[in-house]
Amino acid sequence: MAQGLIEVERKFLPGPGTEERLQELGGTLEHRVTFRDTYYDTPELSLMQADHWLRRREDSGWELKCPGAAGVLGHHTEYKELTAEPTIVAQLCKVLGADGLGAGDVAAVLGPLGLQEVASFVTKRSAWKLVLLGTDEEESQLRVDLDTADFGYAVGEVEALVHEEAEVPAALEKIHRLSSMLGVPAQETAPAKLIVYLQRFRPQDYQRLLEVNSSKQRPQGTEDPDNCLG
Repeated sequence: MAQGLIEVERKFLPGPGTEERLQELGGTLEHRVTFRDTYYDTPELSLMQADHWLRRREDSGWELKCPGAAGVLGHHTEYKELTAEPTIVAQLCKVLGADGLGAGDVAAVLGPLGLQEVASFVTKRSAWKLVLLGTDEEESQLRVDLDTADFGYAVGEVEALVHEEAEVPAALEKIHRLSSMLGVPAQETAPAKLIVYLQRFRPQDYQRLLEVNSSKQRPQGTEDPDNCLG
């Protein structure tokens, strides 16, 4: 994706008929793919506590998700995705308060910044695209990803990409419309795969995130701690 775009998304819990419903709505299956994501942070989870999420996707490269201007928006989230390594390094240094590391490769600064692997898992994804009827195709294309992680958690995501903050409200309206068409309850929330991974396999880290975010915002995809439980 182009550098600097804003990702507006809503996660949901897909059902056995979700793909069939996407077809009924005119959705197109772009591909099915399997990939491994590995996430990095400091031992204290300094990045996650600052709502930054550093990931390396196998055969794809590095990505850093940074909070958008509004951060968590009810049942939706807004993030900027950085994929150019010099930009990622600069943002990491800014968040972690490090200077003088230059603008090298991400892998080269992991050690100096104290970053280490905190999660790694494989995801099977079916990726769909869909244009809502009665809207401009170029401006209204939505993506729907249906993921199943290798630790047994399945989650869906409706996503729109916009260039400017002023476009976010319209994107949210389209996401809400499509979510409703897919039968997603208005108040349903679903945690991100990483959050569920931490809950199951690194419960102390998961609890630390909940405690840190209790007085500000929740971990990505968890507007309420109970959304992650069970």
